[in-house]
Amino acid sequence: MIATLVFATLVLAGQSQPPAAPPPASAQAAAGRQTPAWTYDPQGRRDPFISLRDRSANAGTPQNRPPGLAGVTVNEIVIRGIVRSGNEFIALAQAPDGRSFQLRRNARLFDGVVRQITFDAVVFTQEVNDPLSLVKQREVRKTMRTGDREEEL
Repeated sequence: MIATLVFATLVLAGQSQPPAAPPPASAQAAAGRQTPAWTYDPQGRRDPFISLRDRSANAGTPQNRPPGLAGVTVNEIVIRGIVRSGNEFIALAQAPDGRSFQLRRNARLFDGVVRQITFDAVVFTQEVNDPLSLVKQREVRKTMRTGDREEEL
């Protein structure tokens, strides 16, 4: 009972004093205490704000992609044919929505670049967007015969 009275007295004593007013903003600025804007520098580590459960969300939704070939990923593109023009090869490719594109060496896709075109295959350098992967790029080889299948080198 005495402990309850002592506790109640301490609580009431703490509430009887009005809370101290915060100093004005000009006084904080004069004292040099400004809150810094936060930025995150991963320094090669995994970003803790990216979900590990849904890694496909990082690949970019179709609504956020640029139009044309620059909005098609390496995994989505299908090789339909390869043509020789002079000393170079040109690949005929198809996007999932049915649009056709001509691929030349160094053509940029959403997540990769055409590295090489041979008489029977197209080799892509794909950027790996997996926070758990130590590899940042991989080579993907797509052939005409297995245009919807990818082969990792």
